[in-house]
Amino acid sequence: MHNLFFLDPTDAREKLKNGMFNVAIYGMGHVGLPLAIAWLHAGAFVIGVDKSVKVVEAINNGLNPVKDEPTLNEDVKKYVSEGRFKATINGVEASRKSELKIVATPTLLSEDRKVDLSILEDVLKTIGKGLERGDIVVIECTVPPGLTSSLAKNILEEVSGLKCGVDFGLAYSPERIYEGRALKDIEESYPKIVGGVDSKTTEIIASLYSCIARKGVIKMENSTAAELTKIFEGVYRDVNIALANELAKVCELYNVDYLKIREAANSQPYCHLHLPGCGVGGWCIPVYPYFLSESVRREGLNLELIVLSRRINEEMPKYTVGKLLKLIGNVRNKRIAVLGLAFRGDVADTRLSPAYEIIKILNKLGAEIVVFDPYIECDENLKSMKAIQVNSLEEAVKDADAVIIATDHSEFRKVNTSIFKNTRKPLIIVDGRNILNPEDLSNARYVGIGRGGRL
Repeated sequence: MHNLFFLDPTDAREKLKNGMFNVAIYGMGHVGLPLAIAWLHAGAFVIGVDKSVKVVEAINNGLNPVKDEPTLNEDVKKYVSEGRFKATINGVEASRKSELKIVATPTLLSEDRKVDLSILEDVLKTIGKGLERGDIVVIECTVPPGLTSSLAKNILEEVSGLKCGVDFGLAYSPERIYEGRALKDIEESYPKIVGGVDSKTTEIIASLYSCIARKGVIKMENSTAAELTKIFEGVYRDVNIALANELAKVCELYNVDYLKIREAANSQPYCHLHLPGCGVGGWCIPVYPYFLSESVRREGLNLELIVLSRRINEEMPKYTVGKLLKLIGNVRNKRIAVLGLAFRGDVADTRLSPAYEIIKILNKLGAEIVVFDPYIECDENLKSMKAIQVNSLEEAVKDADAVIIATDHSEFRKVNTSIFKNTRKPLIIVDGRNILNPEDLSNARYVGIGRGGRL
C-alpha cells in the first residue's frame, strides 16, 4: 500500500532514511540521472524511466549514459550492482511500483517559439495510469507558470480517477543545476525550492528534500510561486546578458575594452554586469523568456523588456559574423574555422547553441566552413549546413582565412597562440567568447565582443 501522501512529514523522512522508499524518475538525462543518484544517496530505491532503449540498457549494465557528468560513473555502477537502481522504458509499471514520481523530462519550444508540452503531457498520462492512492508527483522540469496546478493536475486526475489533494499529492520543485557539476549542485550548492498544489504536499516534499539538499529547503506558498522562481532565475540572466551585449557595442564605439570596464564597475557591490558573447544557448536561458511572455500575453500583459532582451541575444550570432565581414569583406569561398559547437565550455551539450546559427549564416554567404569541438566526435547536423568537421584544432586552423570562437572550451582558452602563426597569411580571429588575450596575438587581426575597437 502506498501511503506517502498520508504520512506525517517526519515519518516520511524516516521512511526514506530507513530505505523503505521507492522513487520513479522520468527522464535519465542531464537532470534526471544526477537526481536519481541524489535520491539513492538519501536511502531510496530508484527506478529510472527513459524512452531510449540505449540509455536504459546502459544504466542496467552499470554505465553512465550522460558523459557530461563523469562524477556519476561510480555511483551508477555501485547502485545498479546493489539492486537499488534500475532503469526501464515501462513508465506505467514504474509508476505502479513507486510512491514518489518525479518528472525530469525536457519542456521544448516549437520552431515558431511556442511552448511544446507534448513530452510532459505524455509522461503525466503515463504516470496517471499507474498512480495509486497515497502517491505524490513532483515536476522538476521548467514549465510555464500555473501549469502544475492546472494542466498537470487535470491530466493526472482524469487518467487516474483520483482527486489531487485528497487521494494524491502534486508539487513543483525546479531543478537548479549547472551541467558538469549537477550532482554537487543538487546536494550541496543551492537550497531546494518546493511548492505544492496543497500545503500538505509542500510539507511532505520539503521534509524529503531536506535529506538531499544540504543548503536546506525553501517552501513557497504554492506550486505557481515555485514555477515562477525558476523562470525568473533564467529571465534575469537573459536580460542581463542582453544588457552586457549592448554595453559591449558601446565599448567598441569608443575603442575601449568591455572586460576591463566590467571589472572596474563590478567592484561596486550594486553592479553585477554579465559577460557578452556571440549568443546564448542551452535549454534554459533562451527558453524561459518564451514560457513567461507567452503565458502572460494571454492575460493581456506584454513583457517588452524581456522580449526585447531575447531578441538582442538572438541577434548576436549575426552580429558576430558581421564583425568578421567588416574585416574580411566577403567570405565567399573563404575558409572559415568555427571553434566550438557546444553551447557552453567543457560540455558536449549543443542544444540551441549559437554556433549553429553562425554556421548557417556563413553557409548562406558561401563560405567554406570547417568545425572543431573537442567534446563532439561526429555531428550529423553539420552535413546539411555544408560544414566539414575535423578532429583537431590544428587541422581546423590550418589554411583558414579566419577563425570564429563560438564556445569557451578550456582547450581554446589554454591554446598555445603559436598555432595561429602556422597559416599562409595573418589570421583574422573573431573571439565570440572573449577568451583569448589580444596581446598574445600580435601576428593576427583580433576582435572580440566589446573588444578590439571600431571596425
